[in-house]
Order: sequence, then C-alpha cells, then structure tokens
Amino acid sequence: MSVERWSPDKVLSLAPDQGAAKSGRGLITAAHWAGQGRFDDMLWGLCRGSGARPYQVCVDLTGPAYRCSCPSRKIPCKHAVGLMLRWANGGVPDGDAPPDWATEWQAERAARAQRAARSPRAAGEGLADPEAAARRAQQRAGRVETGLVELDRWLADQVEQGLAATEQAGYRPFQTMAARLVDAQAPGIAGAVRRLGWVVGVGANWADRLLSEFALLRLLIVAHGRLPELPPGLAATVRTRIGYPVATDDVLAEPEVRDRWEVLGRFDTADDRLTSRRTWLRGEQTGRFALVLAFAPVGQTLPADLEPGTVVDAGHCFYPAAFPRRALVKARYGSPEPACAAPSGAVPVRAAVAEHARTVAAEPWRESTPMLLADVTPTDDGRLVDPAGDALPLHPDDDRPFWLLAAAGARPVVVAGEYGHNGFRPLAAWPDGRHVPALPGEPRVAPGGPPELPPDLLSAALVGTARRPWSADRLDIGDGHRLSIAVPGNLHRAAPVVESDHSGQWVGSGGSARALLEAVAVALTYRRAGETPLAGRATIAPAPDEVRPLVPPPAAERLDILLTEGATGWGGPAQRAVLGQWLVEAGKRQLLVPPETLPTLLDLGRRDTAVRPALGVVAGRRGQWLAQRQSEWRYFRDVGGEADTADPQDWLTGTPGERLAYLVALRAADPARALDLLAETFDGESPHDRVLLLGALETGLDARDEALIEHALDDRRREIRQVAAELLRKLPHSALGERMAARAAASVHFADGALAVAPPASIDAAMLRDDVDPSPPRGVGLGAWLLEEVVSATPLSFWTTLTGRDPAGVVALPVADGWQPVLLRGLARATAAQRDSVWAAVLLDLADATPAEANGDGLGDRLTWPLLEVLPGAERGRRVAAALRRETGAGIRLLHFCADDWSDELASAALRAMAVLAPDNAWQLSELCRLAMPAMPTSFVGRVESLIRSLEGLPEGRRSARYLAQLAAVLGFRHDMIEEFP
Repeated sequence: MSVERWSPDKVLSLAPDQGAAKSGRGLITAAHWAGQGRFDDMLWGLCRGSGARPYQVCVDLTGPAYRCSCPSRKIPCKHAVGLMLRWANGGVPDGDAPPDWATEWQAERAARAQRAARSPRAAGEGLADPEAAARRAQQRAGRVETGLVELDRWLADQVEQGLAATEQAGYRPFQTMAARLVDAQAPGIAGAVRRLGWVVGVGANWADRLLSEFALLRLLIVAHGRLPELPPGLAATVRTRIGYPVATDDVLAEPEVRDRWEVLGRFDTADDRLTSRRTWLRGEQTGRFALVLAFAPVGQTLPADLEPGTVVDAGHCFYPAAFPRRALVKARYGSPEPACAAPSGAVPVRAAVAEHARTVAAEPWRESTPMLLADVTPTDDGRLVDPAGDALPLHPDDDRPFWLLAAAGARPVVVAGEYGHNGFRPLAAWPDGRHVPALPGEPRVAPGGPPELPPDLLSAALVGTARRPWSADRLDIGDGHRLSIAVPGNLHRAAPVVESDHSGQWVGSGGSARALLEAVAVALTYRRAGETPLAGRATIAPAPDEVRPLVPPPAAERLDILLTEGATGWGGPAQRAVLGQWLVEAGKRQLLVPPETLPTLLDLGRRDTAVRPALGVVAGRRGQWLAQRQSEWRYFRDVGGEADTADPQDWLTGTPGERLAYLVALRAADPARALDLLAETFDGESPHDRVLLLGALETGLDARDEALIEHALDDRRREIRQVAAELLRKLPHSALGERMAARAAASVHFADGALAVAPPASIDAAMLRDDVDPSPPRGVGLGAWLLEEVVSATPLSFWTTLTGRDPAGVVALPVADGWQPVLLRGLARATAAQRDSVWAAVLLDLADATPAEANGDGLGDRLTWPLLEVLPGAERGRRVAAALRRETGAGIRLLHFCADDWSDELASAALRAMAVLAPDNAWQLSELCRLAMPAMPTSFVGRVESLIRSLEGLPEGRRSARYLAQLAAVLGFRHDMIEEFP
C-alpha cells in the first residue's frame, strides 16, 4: 500500500498538545536519529535519548497508530511526532525491510484486526441482563419526559414574562435549566439550552433569534410527545436532538453504502470543553452527502484521516434520520487518492436551495445542509451568484472570501459548503480542477442578520403574553408577498394545515405563550422551507489573465509549509527569511505563486516591508487586482512587478506599482525614452506618484537626468526633495556635487600636510534646498553637524584632488583641533551613498585599526555596517570572517549585513565560532545559528550534524544541540527548496 506523504501541518495536528508538537519539531534533524525508514505504510526509527539505548518508534500511517519504547504517556509522543515530521519533510528514506521489533508490532496489529473482523459483536450481545437494560431504558425515557415537561413550563414562563425580562436575567437561568436537563439524561437539548444563554442581548435582532430557538425547542417537545406516531426517520431525528445515544454497533448494522467518496472539506469548532470537526464527503456514484463527525477535548488532536481534496473508496453506514447525513466509516477498500478534478454533481443555486428547503421541511431543527454549487462567482455585497443570476448570501463570518477571489479570479467555479439560515459557509473550491480549501473566516463578535419572524409575534414575546395575550386567527408573512397561514386544531393531536387565503381560528395547545411558540415554529419553518434564491446581484469583474506560469507543485507545497506557522519546526525569523529566499528564487525564474496563497502573502507584506519587492515579482497581475479590493493591501499599489513583463498600457491605466515597473523596464532598455516619458507627466502627477516614479531614475542614472532631478529639488514636498537629493548625490559631477564641493572647500583647507577645519556657522536657504538637514542630533553641535552633512554630499574625488593623495592618504592626514571624527563620519556616509568600494575598504581598515571609543570617536557600528554593504560579496565575507576569528561577539554583529549566501570562508569561520560557543555559551550560539540559517551554504549540513554529535555528554550540550539541530534542519530544507525549482 502506498501512502501519500503528509504535510507538516497535518502531522502537527496529530500532536496531543503544544508541548509534544514543540518537542517533536526539535527532533526532525538526522543527528537525533540512529536510523529510520519507511516500509509500505509504516514508519520506523531509532531516536537518540538521554539513555544509552535509543527509543524504538513505529507509526502505522493507515490508522494512524503509534508505538514508542519511551516512558511518555502521550499518544503520539514527541518521538513519533518528530519521526512523522521528518517523513513529511522528505527526511525518511524508503527501506527494503524494517527491523524485527517494528515487524512484530505490525503483525500484532494485523492479528488483532483479524480477530475483531471474525467475531463482530451482534446487537445486544454482551449485555448481562437484557431485561434490566430494558428497564433502564424505560427509566431514562421517564426522566427525559419529566425534564421536557419542566423545559416546556420554563419556555412558557419566558414568553409570559417577556424576552425583555429574560435579557435582564442574563445567561444564568439558561445554565440552570441546562443542568436540570443533563440530570434528566437529555444532553442534546441541554446543550441547545446552554448555548441560547449566550444569545440573549448579543448582536442585532437577538430577540428574533432567541424566540426562533424557543419555538424550535417547543416543537421538539411536542414531537417527542408523539414519537410513536412519527415516521421512523423523523422519530430518529427527534431522539437524536433530545440526546438519546445511538450505539455505534446499531449504526454499523445499517446497510453499507460503498462508493468512491470525495472529501469536500471540513470545518472545526471549539467551545470551553470540546473541539469538533465536521468533514463532508460526497459519493461519486450515489451522489449522497455524508457527514463524518469527530470530537476531542480542547488541547488534544483531532483525527486527520479524511484529508480534503482526496477520494476514498469506502463503505459508509448512515445514522437513522429523516434526511440521513451523518455517517460512520465501516470499511476502507484502499488508500486515499488525490482528486484530479472538481467533484461531479454540482448544481445551480436554485436547485441547491430547493433541496435545502425540502430538508428543512422534513427536519425543522436542521441548522445547515451541504451544497455543491456549480459555476458561482462572488459579489461585492457578500453573495455567490450563478450564471442564471440566482444568488446565495454568504455567512457573516465568511462574507469577504478573498481566498476564493484569489483562487478563481472572480471566474465561475465549483464551490462546496454548508448552507443554513445564517448564510452559506464555503468549505472548498475547485478552480481549474484544483482543490483549494477555504481560509477560516473572521468570527463576528456580535452576530446579526435580518429578522425572520412576523413583527406581531416578536412584539408580543418581548412584552410578554401575561401583559399582552396573543390570540390571532392569521399569520402574515411578508418578504415581498403576503401569505396567511391558518393552523386548525391542537398541534398535539393534528398536524398543521398550511393554506393561503383561508380563514380560521388558531387554537393553542396550552395557553397563550405555548400558542405563540407554536405559531412562531410554523412561521419560521414556513419561511425557511419556502426560501428562494436572491436575484439581481452584480458579479465582480474577473482578474486579468496571467502571462507567466505557476511554480511547480513541489515548490507550491514548500510555500504552503513556509506560510504555516510552526510547520517547519524552527519558525520565527528564520522561517520568514527562508520564505523571502523562496520568493526571490521564484522571481528569478519568472514564476508566479499559486493564486490561493495571495491573501496570506499580501497580509505578510503588510507587516514585513522587506518581502514586498520579491512579492511584487511573483504575485503577478492577479496580486495587483486582488490588492485593490482590500484597503489593508493598498500598499501593494506601489510595489513594482516583474520588469520583463511590463506592458506599455500600464503607463496609462495601471496602478502606481505597475507604472513604476514599466518605467523601470523602459529605463533598462531605453533610458532617454523613459526620461522623456516621465518629464512629460511629472508636474501633473500626484505627490505620492512623483515620489515613487522619480526613484525609477536610479536605474541607468546619468547626466541627462540631472535637469529633471534638479527641477524636483524645488518641489514643495520634502519627501520629493529628499529623493531628488539622494539621486543627485549618486550622480557623478552633478551641480549638487559641485555646490557641496564649494561648501567643503570653504570649510576645509589643506596646508602643510594637514587639514584645517572652519565649520559652517549657520545654514542658508541654498543649503536647505540641497537637503542639508538643519536639525543636529542630540549632543552634536550645529557646526559639527553641518560640516558632516556637507562632507557626506561632497564627491569623493574632491578630496583626492584637494590633497593630491589617494583615499588611504587622505584618511591618514592629521586634522587640526580634533575635527577628524566629524570628517570621517562624513566621508563614510559619502562612501555609502556613492557606492565606492575603494574608499569603503580604506575606511574599514581604519576602523579595524582604531576601534570606536566610548566617547563616540571613530566610525562605530552605525557607519561601519553601511560600508560593508558597499564591498563586493567575497570581500565582505572575508572581512566578517576575520572579525569572527578576532572577536566572536563583534563578528556576530557584522553578520547581520551578510544576508546573502555566505562564502565557504565565512561559513567555516562561523562553524568554528559555533564549536567554541557550544560548550558553555548557548545563548550567543543561538544568535549565531539564527543568522546562519538563511545564509550558510547548504553543503555544510553534514559538518553541523557532526558538531551536534560531538556535544553528547557536555553540560550545555543538550541546549546547544537543539539550536544546532534547527540550523541543520533549515540547511536541509533550503537544499530541497532550491532543487524543487526548475
């Protein structure tokens, strides 16, 4: 049997708690395992622990089931979680034969399964005394009946006193009534009453929703009193709603329905004590929907055996009901297979609503029904509409389905979900035949929705029937038309007769309050069962077509791992850094991200500006289209796309980011034409766009651009003047440079082999125009600051011309009156701005020879770091490696500016520093490992694992090994990541 590899997210969902998940993530590196393998559907491994003998770990993937020789009582333990994470990340090789201890465990499981299959327990078998069991069942029925009588009286009291009084009492009476129903052995209806306590006074139309639920409870009580008269399916529904248990054996005794079941999607909910999972399936041949429920205490894992987007050949047995939906998996006839196309049997909105209406008419208490909608698209007002113009409202929590917009581009698509009186909750969609699960919605603090009940019923219930008795002979239901409903006789003795335009007198079944509740139940059921689709909803204009391909499936799966919090096992800044590398690698190959990931990536770009340039390249046209629909993503309008795919039409009609991408592309191909294009429209652009587009001149910057940039220096907006000044400082022989050189010549004089300084005493209007900052930092005098500002904008060639010496000779000159630190800081800033690697090397040599003093003399880290960025990568790596060898702490600080791939020399120096720190300085080691994760060559993974093994037995070894193990995991992850790109 071949089991498809799981995702790390699925593995982590199986962990019994967060502690086991965290510990398991720390065991995913090879250094922790003396051996591991996969054979057929079983994983096995030998995990090194604190003892001499490694722990024996087995995982049966078909269950899943677990076995470990460790003393932990958690199932699965951290060792099993770590082994599964290694397999999910491709770290467990396929083996020919597992060891004997693993084979024996698998054989024992198979033997137990065969024994269970040969001797199934018959219905009633194992009961010590069937007569006693019958008496207990009768006693329970009596207690339930007593509890329902008390609930009926309590409901009537609430309506007699008025819902306004119920609001003042709060949720405590509901908790008390629910506790009594639990004592009466009616847990199902007790849970419904308990949940109603949180409806009181919450959100708009809370009274409408509370009265509706009161009426459905009254209807359930009436139905329970007539159980012998009800059809078997409806009677089973009533018993289930009350809380009578249904034995698993009784369900499995029902006829088996075998089919190829498509797993459409799932939805998880949690309360204070229990987490539940609703998984919907649909049979390919039978066309039946099946709901598989799973429960787990809060903090524990839910089963993940039914994976959305797969097809399972299995036999299901359905719980008895008027409309059987809930099912148990009785038998599996093979492993799950990935679904290769959208599920069959999708229907238009009108047909789906009609089926929902039939279901509600048969089971008025049903909260939702499954739907598989064909060719629907979203609208701006929270609807899904099909080609016929019929529409469904989306659930308030899911009325902004950006995941669906991103995945389908607002084109017709098959969507699966649940539909109830609160709207449609999507579970998945199939754009281009690919299964895309829905992203979780945003729960509303105060749910609302339009009222469902006639106003006269609601007003009587709010005041209370004790003050305003309700006795009407007709029920008027609006919603665009008026119908009159007459219900003759008592509901206990006769079924309601629904007619239009028929006069009659309502006869309640026990007082005005009960009559009102029964009237509400009829009106509510009539409204929900008579629902029709909405009409006349405008769809969203589709996204533009893409011209570049998507990343291959393995790379897309890798991206999903990087976007899942904690799925990699190392998480945090390292995971974000590797994600940035993934985006860069995809952009280099002109590939696009899967569109369904765009909402998550756009949210990430909103928080982290560093990923925006790479994201702009891989998001494509759909990313720009999607960003216009969400105010929090408007920043993306300014992010340029891939220059090679820029369209000339973008300059006229595109977003600022698309116009920027076109201008950058044109600058690279024809700088003069791009300059003319910008000059034609520059004065008419908005201030925001002038800032953005002026920066594009940095590509291919030359003397022809100076006139437009000088013109921008006169702009009223400071941010535009700043961009213009920065460009002119990078432009050789610009007029700005000449003006700054003249100011430097007036302040610095060279004579007798030394420099003499007379700093500017004040700032004038011309200096302000040239973007000289008039506000010195705290503790710096105005003259010293103005001198530094002038020197930082002066061409470096001025100093060699002034002194007749090379850069090394200039910085070695003595400076009178202690002005040397000011000059050096200005020169360092000028070097960083003008990107002169010769000057950068000279200044860094000086900084190494004369470290910064405590009083602020010298360059210091603030100016040293920008100089490192000017140097070529190999030279920068050599200097940082030397710093690591001289002083580990100083070298680690410099590593922040070696974010690209390290050279072998730098990586070797870092590894030696790790070996020095590991025995007794785990804290500093953790910082070094974090910096190495995205930058160390992946070929060093073996050397890192050797270092881990050398730490066994050392006092700090375990803590240090954990940091090094994370580093090894990242290096292996990055290696596989690059291999997955074409």
